[in-house]
Amino acid sequence: MRVLIADDEPLARARLAALLEECGEGVEVAGSVGDGDAALAAIADIQPDLLLLDINMPGLDGVTLASRLAGKERPQVVFCTAYENHAVQAFELGAVDYLLKPVRLDRLRDALRRARQRLAAAPRETSYLFGRLRGEQVRIALEEVICLLAEEKYVVVQHRGGQLLLEESLRQLEEAYPDQLTRLHRNCLVPPQRLLGLKTLGDGRVLARLSGTELMPEVSRRNLPAVRKLLRMG
Repeated sequence: MRVLIADDEPLARARLAALLEECGEGVEVAGSVGDGDAALAAIADIQPDLLLLDINMPGLDGVTLASRLAGKERPQVVFCTAYENHAVQAFELGAVDYLLKPVRLDRLRDALRRARQRLAAAPRETSYLFGRLRGEQVRIALEEVICLLAEEKYVVVQHRGGQLLLEESLRQLEEAYPDQLTRLHRNCLVPPQRLLGLKTLGDGRVLARLSGTELMPEVSRRNLPAVRKLLRMG
């Protein structure tokens, strides 16, 4: 189980990481961040199974972050907080558990057991793209994709492990995965969860900031309203 820790207190993050190590094999600390915005980016980048989430953090607080994740393919959420008064709201948002600080090892183990049960009961359906790498046919999980760029007669898939060439057109891919790919430009599609924000250049062009890469593809004027709406919706 890959776990992401989100807490604005470095000592709290270190304590949770140490407790997770005591929970035995099968538990991996995939990342540790100090605010809600960084947690949102890390979720898109590393795809954790479980999020240990503080409530009072700078930027996006824990409750707001959990609200943005609700109803989407997302990690399981366990709140770790010093405050009791958000417990009802946390469970309404689908949290696995609500742990009060200082977090006890036995309570953390119980929360991990609950998270495993949920993950086993609702396995993710993985979609794959099939293309060619050095002449051989390979596949890549769609959740690994950063962006798809049209170049001459091929589509180049930028993913966490490198690049892949596809023979389908962007239009074919867009029609095949309407909920999993968003058009930025006539030559670019991205998974919506990769979108972090926008950058406007001095000449008026708008670029998209994506998690997992320094590449910033251009957003066309035609697609800009839809992209802004996606970002507002989180």
